[in-house]
Amino acid sequence: MTEAFGALLVRTLVSGGQLCVGIDAHAGLLDAWGLPDSAAGARDFGLRVVEATAGRVGIVKPQVAFYERHGSAGYAALEDVLAAARDAHLLVIADVKRGDLGSSVEAYGEAWLTPGSPLEVDAMTAVAYQGLGSLDGVLERARASGKGVFVLAATSNPEALATQTAIRADGLSVAAGVVADVAEWNAASEAGALGSVGVVVGATIALADFGLSDTSFTGMPVLAPGFGHQGARIEQLPELFGAAAQNVLVSASRSILSAGPSGLGAAIENAAAEVAACLA
Repeated sequence: MTEAFGALLVRTLVSGGQLCVGIDAHAGLLDAWGLPDSAAGARDFGLRVVEATAGRVGIVKPQVAFYERHGSAGYAALEDVLAAARDAHLLVIADVKRGDLGSSVEAYGEAWLTPGSPLEVDAMTAVAYQGLGSLDGVLERARASGKGVFVLAATSNPEALATQTAIRADGLSVAAGVVADVAEWNAASEAGALGSVGVVVGATIALADFGLSDTSFTGMPVLAPGFGHQGARIEQLPELFGAAAQNVLVSASRSILSAGPSGLGAAIENAAAEVAACLA
């Protein structure tokens, strides 16, 4: 029987901690690292991040857009980075934010969540603008393959506020509705301590502004970007997420990657130690 992603994630959090290291190969970082702004540069960058992360923490999150911008060569580079991460026994979350309907969204799930696919990862981010039901094909594939999905719920970009705080017909905000729908899906699909479907919640938001509280996330993983460069401090984790803090993947990218290749290992260790200390 295939192990559920939620169970895999729990083991990873216990063994490697809650820090999630972003692999954001954007032009400014490539230049700072002395690498060309090309697919080859992005490949080298990603492989170095994987090497520095392995043995220090257990989770990486490649931002696919920074590879996609280089076309087919960028995807080939990304395939190499993903393969290296799998070989290093890292849990890989592809930040792809895909969402659509019917066979189109099912194809996204097939690309990222199928065992043996060149783009195979452990989990992907997804968008449920058309309702969580629009992702049924992706969620079912994830369940069958022991993979995970993180659905955008409350993001930190200002232009999202009006949409994500709008009130649905059931009286919940859009953000709270996504979280409630994910909780319902997990409850109907799994009996583990942590569900295989989680949500993306920006670390720089105030939960109450979106109709959320720490109890909203009971039994589900939370991927929380925004720590470091975007302004949230790791030490604020218990304050920001309360009782749910133990389920939060602390996603940090530029605040770690800006240390450069020579300082990357130490930056990862320091951030991981800070996460552990604030939860002790």
